[in-house]
Amino acid sequence: MSIVVICPGRKVDYWIDALKETDPEVEVLTHEQVRENGSVIYALAWDQPPGIFSRYPNLRCVSSLGAGADHLVRDPDIPDQADIVRIIDPRLSDDLFEFSLAVVMNRLRSLTRYKVKQLEKKWEKKLYNRIEDLSIGIMGTGVIGGHVAEKLCSLGFSVNGWSRSGDRPGSYCKYAGKEEMEAFLENTDILICILPLTDSTKGILNKENLMKLPEKSYLVNLGRGGHLVDNDLIELLDSGHLSGASLDVFHFEPLPEDHPFWEHPGIDITPHVASITDPSKVAPQIIENYHRVKKGIRPKNTVSKEKGY
Repeated sequence: MSIVVICPGRKVDYWIDALKETDPEVEVLTHEQVRENGSVIYALAWDQPPGIFSRYPNLRCVSSLGAGADHLVRDPDIPDQADIVRIIDPRLSDDLFEFSLAVVMNRLRSLTRYKVKQLEKKWEKKLYNRIEDLSIGIMGTGVIGGHVAEKLCSLGFSVNGWSRSGDRPGSYCKYAGKEEMEAFLENTDILICILPLTDSTKGILNKENLMKLPEKSYLVNLGRGGHLVDNDLIELLDSGHLSGASLDVFHFEPLPEDHPFWEHPGIDITPHVASITDPSKVAPQIIENYHRVKKGIRPKNTVSKEKGY
């Protein structure tokens, strides 16, 4: 019984090495190396090609190679008997917090603006905001988003959190469901999206919702590119309703060279680096789940195929 790693276009040697170091007796293969498809019971996947899971009739579990699992939930070729799981890495939560903090502080102190002025050789001072001046809204307060909200609270930020259910405890101000989204947005100066991508959250960062933010608010998208309606963002930036945006995720990655985001002065782009999974840190939980599946025990950190997270 073996594990297959499916991640086209990316080097997966470090994943295979980390898994084998954790348990040398487990056979770990790339999908090109598999010779007996029936021996594969566990798959690790990211950006998998269509139809690939149908090759493995005895597949019992498919794991994402990161915190997100939307690419798996919407794949129709995963067998009904196979559970979908995601990786839970406390370090990823800290990474998202640190990245969020960096973006927020950059915004408060206008550091990107000063870099532009440097290149223009212009000495122009600008009044700055302080931590207590602005309210941060975290859209998506699950394990990771809730952690980010709590850490920002501990630094003195005024933080609001919004989620679909609102049942996660926290010290920040909580909003839940469609009926409270408008109040959440109206009280948010910097909106940070850390939602999972599901049918109900696709396109949630649209003109209708973003117009509910106070004028000159700032958008940060760390969730998925599918949350954002690209043309709506450009329209709201050009009209002045939004003062700027920091985007780490996109509909297509790498972002196409002809995409208007590249040259828009109000948008800061990073290449999906807010958090990067370290294979050596998460290999033990993958191997544990493999052995659970092998024994007929349900794996940990399963994803609801109905909810999408």
